[in-house]
Amino acid sequence: MERQRRSGGFGGGGRTRRKVCQFCADKNLKIDYKDVDTLTKYTTDRGKILPKRMTGACAIHQREVARAIKRARQVALMPFVKD
Repeated sequence: MERQRRSGGFGGGGRTRRKVCQFCADKNLKIDYKDVDTLTKYTTDRGKILPKRMTGACAIHQREVARAIKRARQVALMPFVKD
């Protein structure tokens, strides 16, 4: 008898590959609140911070990214809400 694999979801098929944290993979990449171009990759088109399941960042770096985004908003480098 053949065993069936559990796909984990609503019949999506095969397994998806786990995302790798970009900051852990590249040790030279730093999180800085002044680097708005990097921080905008971690926000939605409406200006909300993306969760780590979508960004692929590890928990430590996701917290640092969120802190940097909030700091950049306070000093008016990034908007709180985009229209």
